[in-house]
Amino acid sequence: MTTPPGAEGNSSNEPGEPRSGRWSDLDRPPLNATALRRALLRDGGLWRDVDVVSRTGSTNSDLVALAAEGKAEEGAVLVAEEQNAGRGRLDRQWTAPARSGLFFSVLLKPAEVPVERWGWLPLLAGVATATALSRTAGVDTALKWPNDLLITVGGEERKVGGILAERAGSDGVVVGIGINVTLREDELPVPTATSLALAGASTTDRDPLLRAVLRSLEQWYVDWRAAGGDPAVSRLQETYAAGCATLGRTVRAELPGDRSLVGEAVAVDGDGRLVLATAEGMQQPIGAGDIVHLRPEGERG
Repeated sequence: MTTPPGAEGNSSNEPGEPRSGRWSDLDRPPLNATALRRALLRDGGLWRDVDVVSRTGSTNSDLVALAAEGKAEEGAVLVAEEQNAGRGRLDRQWTAPARSGLFFSVLLKPAEVPVERWGWLPLLAGVATATALSRTAGVDTALKWPNDLLITVGGEERKVGGILAERAGSDGVVVGIGINVTLREDELPVPTATSLALAGASTTDRDPLLRAVLRSLEQWYVDWRAAGGDPAVSRLQETYAAGCATLGRTVRAELPGDRSLVGEAVAVDGDGRLVLATAEGMQQPIGAGDIVHLRPEGERG
């Protein structure tokens, strides 16, 4: 995979970068791209290439562009030490200091899976990431439907990461994952955010964390793909529900056009939609593409 458009500097394991660059914060060492490739690339495995760049706008945008140009195949992984135009859902900004987190995207092409089931991919990535962080960093990670990773700090749920899935042509999906690893309190973008370090994680070494997330993602993706994308057969649906902090709570779904829907989140259906039980006795499914915000009822702003 070629260096993406907009990427600056060398691959982050290459020598020659000035000390004022990647070694400027010794608490945040650069990723070792060579070691990552050695650990993750294998015959018959999902991951075909791991590229680490020092800085870019958005790994998702870069990988979508590379796929469109035929320069990336399924299993391509693009990691940035720093993003200056990182995005979440609905183009919300995601920013963090260099080497303070994991910012990466992967290209998936689930040809065996009906397109109508591809909406499960961001939820699958959430399950895979939460599982890996719980095991590797020793932090209990929950999921906020549809794309947030939560950790409880001081009795309060805070966002530690997020997921963004985008179509890449007619046959692919780029899934981007961002995780706050060593952000300090004064570096948090909003008061409701946190990092693995602030949550008391057992490790903040980004190399093993990234390897763990990618291995978990590979396992869940391969099993889901082998099941034809069936979320029940692959156990994705039940696993997501078990780890979803949204279920069982009364929430307000803010919809386009200043509309809203209030109800108890009772299930995630077979299409990955959140099902709300309203006060009128209706069960209303809400798709991720249908909402602007999902908040606990009573919360504003």
